[in-house]
Amino acid sequence: MLAIGLTHGISARGEALPEYQLKAAFVYNFASFTEWPSTVGSALNLCIYGHDPFGPEIDGLNGKSIGARTLLVTRKHQPEALKTCHIVFIAAPDIHQLPVLLSGIQGLPILVLADSPGAAQQGVTLNMKMAQGRVTFEANLGAARTSGLTLSSRMLRLATEVIP
Repeated sequence: MLAIGLTHGISARGEALPEYQLKAAFVYNFASFTEWPSTVGSALNLCIYGHDPFGPEIDGLNGKSIGARTLLVTRKHQPEALKTCHIVFIAAPDIHQLPVLLSGIQGLPILVLADSPGAAQQGVTLNMKMAQGRVTFEANLGAARTSGLTLSSRMLRLATEVIP
């Protein structure tokens, strides 16, 4: 059974989970349904850039398995530090830096995530939104291709918008 479907179901049943607890589960599922090039090693570095809205919610992903790889959660505050990441989450307070951040990691196998209006249209791979207590997301396939990543069609079926 698709794990994202389970995460969608949690909020759909009306259980009051904190927003970033739900979003942390989505981050894990996004990683699970993304295919990285074989050149990526045994660890997937999950980096929270700038302001960290997750707090301890994201730390629960540290050490979790994604296939044969292990997630390692870190916080980064300098754009040049993102080159060692495989997944980058850019929170709303730092989204104004998006053009600089994207240009610094262009062509690298990095899944870029955000939760800001219009971020997918600006080049973020997956952008989360809250709607009626549920997490939804948009996907930017061009951004995934530029990064050498493949997003699962099973995940893309759940997206509210898929940008070619």
